[in-house]
Amino acid sequence: MTIAPAPSDTSISAPVVPAPAVEPPPAGAPVESGDFWVQQPDAATETGATATAAASIEVAEPESDPESESESETDSAEETPAAADLDPVVVRDAHDFGVYARTGGWAFALKVARSVRPGGQPAEGTARTKVSAKAFAELAGCSPERVMRHYRAWDMAADDGLVPQFEVLVPGEDIELPDADVWLSYYASRNSASSVRGQAISAAAEAEGIRPTKALEVAENPTALRAAILADPGTAEAARGALLDRMKEDPALQTEMARAFARTDDLKKAVASEAKAADRIGYVRQIVENGQIRTPAGQTVAAPPELRAEAERHLSLIDELDDSEETGEWAGEAYDTVKGLVAKAVEEDPALRVQERRTKFYNSLQKATKVFEELTLDEVMEEEIFEADMLQRLEALQEAIGSCISTLRRASGGA
Repeated sequence: MTIAPAPSDTSISAPVVPAPAVEPPPAGAPVESGDFWVQQPDAATETGATATAAASIEVAEPESDPESESESETDSAEETPAAADLDPVVVRDAHDFGVYARTGGWAFALKVARSVRPGGQPAEGTARTKVSAKAFAELAGCSPERVMRHYRAWDMAADDGLVPQFEVLVPGEDIELPDADVWLSYYASRNSASSVRGQAISAAAEAEGIRPTKALEVAENPTALRAAILADPGTAEAARGALLDRMKEDPALQTEMARAFARTDDLKKAVASEAKAADRIGYVRQIVENGQIRTPAGQTVAAPPELRAEAERHLSLIDELDDSEETGEWAGEAYDTVKGLVAKAVEEDPALRVQERRTKFYNSLQKATKVFEELTLDEVMEEEIFEADMLQRLEALQEAIGSCISTLRRASGGA
């Protein structure tokens, strides 16, 4: 049976589910539930209002619920009573539930948008006067902050052209409302969402394709975040990736993380091990990419084709490893293999072998010269730190230098 709809907040038909009669709240008393409020009608108008609400209900057979199939089968044998035969309070609740199920918070944001205006100025083109958010909250029995969150949500949706602007809305006027699933894109149920920090979190959440309310909830409960990271490897991996991305643009965080690793022995060893593996992989990679090898003496020469091919084979094996696999052993094997091939290539090339030994000699000579120049003989005289073995070592060094000079002279054909 269908009854012609009568004016209401939004004329939407809703299924009626039989329920025990509930004691109605006192007339005029506001009721708040979750993030919305419902203003109860005065005693003088309650009878007419409930009759009007009852007239707007379309009675239908209840749909089956997969979660309570057995109950649905039992209820299907019973006929759904007409709205006029039900308790008016139940009818009103069902109607309000149907409105909220279809529109979500928009139904209540509309009540704020059409009734609230800073300063309580009259609505344009009508004698009806809107009220301030504070006055509206007092009537509703909730906080002004909650009213303003609905107000701001409507304002943002109006800027996007989803709903009308405040100025064209008249108290008591009903309009077609957006779908319920759009509501959370505009409504922020937390005060932190309006702060600079909250806005940054909301923007980052939108960039990641998630609802800002989810990210704000996590940010407001770091203890819960810590527990999830400690207990769940997947959460820990997501946190690790986020920290790495954050550190790329946050030098202060880089310093803090480096300091924390350096002060923890186990982490310091792990970092040193990974750094060593990374250096070895880098050595092999530069041979593959640049086609050059670096000899033990520090020379840079073209890599033989067979050496480059072997380096490429080892590198491909390393690149195919999963992120969870250890690279240290693979990097060590690749490095040792390529190093051996480099030494072999040097020995098999006479000209390269000579140049390699000459370079090594020069390197050693430069190191010895630098060390000798750094000796501060003045301190030996001033501080009286002389020991007998100092003189013996210098005399032995003098003999070694003399022998070296003689050898070089003979090699050059000199006297």
